[in-house]
Amino acid sequence: MTAQHPLRGDVAVLVPAAGLGTRLGPGAPKALRELGGAALLVHAVRRLAQAPSVGCVVVAAPPGRVDEVRALLDREVPPGVTVDVVEGGATRRESVAAAFGAAPLSYEIILVHDAARAFVPPDLVERVAAAVREGRAAVVPVLAVVDTIKRIDESGHVVATPERSELRAAQTPQGFRREILEAAYRAAGDDATDDAGLAEQIGVRVFCIPGADRALKITRAADLAVAEALLRDDVANLG
Repeated sequence: MTAQHPLRGDVAVLVPAAGLGTRLGPGAPKALRELGGAALLVHAVRRLAQAPSVGCVVVAAPPGRVDEVRALLDREVPPGVTVDVVEGGATRRESVAAAFGAAPLSYEIILVHDAARAFVPPDLVERVAAAVREGRAAVVPVLAVVDTIKRIDESGHVVATPERSELRAAQTPQGFRREILEAAYRAAGDDATDDAGLAEQIGVRVFCIPGADRALKITRAADLAVAEALLRDDVANLG
């Protein structure tokens, strides 16, 4: 058996995977769409489990499909990593809360990762976990914004052009001290689009680290072509 990393076991990753993914087109829930013979969720969990610090993965499955998802993930993780599957909710926030409730209390570092970011590099997972371990309350990987962003009003007119150098695109996994994520969800509002945003709402300073191009979010049908290229690259590297 391969020796385990000395930090194996101090990080739990929550994976909300209950969304329908309507922008991807008709078909199965997004996390269960297949790419290269495996569901996007399977690709994501495989890579999360390759990060040496991850000891537990909790997946929030589409309602009524817990057993199916559990079967998909069987034998997908190395020794020392546990996988639990719970039923997700109607919203991402409900799904994260359901997964969080199933994460054992022994885990003080909690990461939240979108199943749609199926090709997240294990190194990025490690870097997020390391930043939390070093004392950051909340951590988010980010990429520089390459497009000019316009803020518009309800009539469709531009009201402002934010300075691009100050903008970043947020990715996952996002990392938290357990008590921070718990407090954020206890006080959760309705206008945050990610978990770091919920932490911001309770006054937590969120620390940014460099993200990764490979951690792209598969949202539209066109994104599948990029994902297929990433999968071919992975296969070539393994060969």
